[in-house]
Amino acid sequence: MSLFSKKNKTEPGYAYDPEREKPVIRASVCTGERAAGFKDLKTGKFREVILIREKKELEAFMREYGLEHIDTEY
Repeated sequence: MSLFSKKNKTEPGYAYDPEREKPVIRASVCTGERAAGFKDLKTGKFREVILIREKKELEAFMREYGLEHIDTEY
């Protein structure tokens, strides 16, 4: 038994439905941490896919899901 529980993160290759979700980068104003994932348009729930530390990680995320533009939310 561990002291902290692990988050259930989405596995790479997760297929998203553009009619139900939109790709978003969630960024923290305080720490500068950024995570890319998908936001459910109906509930507003964010599903984290990858933690963005470098520009190449963001580029790989966008290439994997065929994205040309991604919004950032704070």
